Amino acid sequence: MAETIDDISMDWTDEEGVQKVRELKKEVLSRGAWATLIFAYQEVGRGESEFGPVRFRVSRYQKRNGRFSPHSKFNISSVKQARQIVQILQSWIDEYGDDE
Repeated sequence: MAETIDDISMDWTDEEGVQKVRELKKEVLSRGAWATLIFAYQEVGRGESEFGPVRFRVSRYQKRNGRFSPHSKFNISSVKQARQIVQILQSWIDEYGDDE
């Protein structure tokens, strides 16, 4: 758990000191008691030694007792799937307008 949004990371190293998840990029979509972040990352698969393809994750964190705890996440498993999501969202934005 992290004390600040900036401390939240996808990087993960196993008990033997081998990095299994490498964070490539992080963007904060919303801040506050509920924070939303999006990550680009790579993982090393079971029994493998090399990092796999780039993946993406949208994560929600809730701040409780001064620390951010993960609440929910959505993994985007490939660049192809990410492009499909972007295309669909762009068409919906075009259709429904920009009501900020």
